Amino acid sequence: MGFFDKMFKSERDIAKDEIKKVPWTQLTDEETLDEIAELSNETPVAILKHSTSCGISRMVLRQFEQEYNIEEGKIKLYFLDLLNYRSVSNRIAAKFNVPHESPQLIIIKEGKVVYDASHSEVGAASLSQFVA
Repeated sequence: MGFFDKMFKSERDIAKDEIKKVPWTQLTDEETLDEIAELSNETPVAILKHSTSCGISRMVLRQFEQEYNIEEGKIKLYFLDLLNYRSVSNRIAAKFNVPHESPQLIIIKEGKVVYDASHSEVGAASLSQFVA
């Protein structure tokens, strides 16, 4: 980190530069859940539920993005902003029979939840056991 970075960039901007790009797809509507269930027959799908107003959720997201190292095409990642799309979260709970938590990582294969973690248990390392 250079002198000018310290002067002109915020800590958040510096942190963003350090985070690897994770191929998130924004999850914004309930209809996409049927597509996710279908897609999971071919490729594992992960949904990360994130509360933008929660410090713990921010910390979990940042750690997840720093750890993420899955080869492209091995898993499909969806990102759900809970504050803006709470109805989608409620539908996830009903459709896949998982309780709502935040932050939460849900992995779906063959239309069923095969892994569900929340809070400090959420991590990108857990994805590797579900990809071929």
